[in-house]
Amino acid sequence: MNGFETILPFLKPIEHLILDPSISEVMVNGADSVFIEKGGYLQAVGGVSLGEKTLLVAVKNIARRLGGDISESHPILDSRLPDGSRVAAVIPPSSLNGVTLTIRKFNTRHFGIEDLVASGTVDQELANRLEDYVLSRKNILISGGTGSGKTTTLNILGKFIPEEERILLIEDTAEIHLAHANLVRFEARPPQKGLPRVAIRDLLKAALRHRPDRILLGEIRGGEAFDLLQLLNTGHSGTLSTIHASSAKQALSRFASCVLESGVELPYRAIKSNISDALEVLVQIERKPGRRSISEVLEIRGYDPDADRFDCSAIYQKRETPA
Repeated sequence: MNGFETILPFLKPIEHLILDPSISEVMVNGADSVFIEKGGYLQAVGGVSLGEKTLLVAVKNIARRLGGDISESHPILDSRLPDGSRVAAVIPPSSLNGVTLTIRKFNTRHFGIEDLVASGTVDQELANRLEDYVLSRKNILISGGTGSGKTTTLNILGKFIPEEERILLIEDTAEIHLAHANLVRFEARPPQKGLPRVAIRDLLKAALRHRPDRILLGEIRGGEAFDLLQLLNTGHSGTLSTIHASSAKQALSRFASCVLESGVELPYRAIKSNISDALEVLVQIERKPGRRSISEVLEIRGYDPDADRFDCSAIYQKRETPA
């Protein structure tokens, strides 16, 4: 059972793409436009037509099967299959392409740092340093763009956490899989079917009452950055989290902007100073055609408010191989 049996009856024209283990993502940009990601490359798929009405019915059936709802008044679906794969859809009038559907498959292979070394993504020296950061309970922020491998990297670093420690894992959508015995997993919930929203901020506050040795936050997207910052600045160490940013410099500014989204009334530079006190290591991930890799590792030393600049030491920078 791979979880796809939930949706396959409604998507026969692209069933072969969904079941192909070499394909990581299937993207439907309207009834007659299908793309896939395979081996890190995007490719158009010819000769596939789903029919606009058929596709709309399929997406509505998938939403019902997954316990969600999609309609003109609620045109967005973001759901998860039993195996962890993601299903996202947007329908007209919000989608100008017609019905759009993206299926991001959950990778059942559990990568370890040894896989990254073997593939040349990191060298052994960097692998050892990353392990040392986790074991010495550094607060680590992993940054990268969409699909760059932030979650995979967090998952790999999480494996370095000693087995005897108690982990509280908080995610917007469950994607991280660790094998620790004393692992508690919390998942946020959007408002649905009359049920109230359960936000990441709520779960972060709840986590503190469950005696965590470590708190892992799947992704920082908004005001929960303030709650995490408070947590880090009150003695909780060894935290791992991710944030969406295309560069290391942007990641720290993005974190500060997310803190402001909480509604807290603090000067922007004071927030940045607090961030420099709380975060210790920044791991930047990049995605290029055919590969994902760690491009930079910074140690955060402090913040200069006069220059409005973080003081960081570059511990690792990936060298580009000449073409």
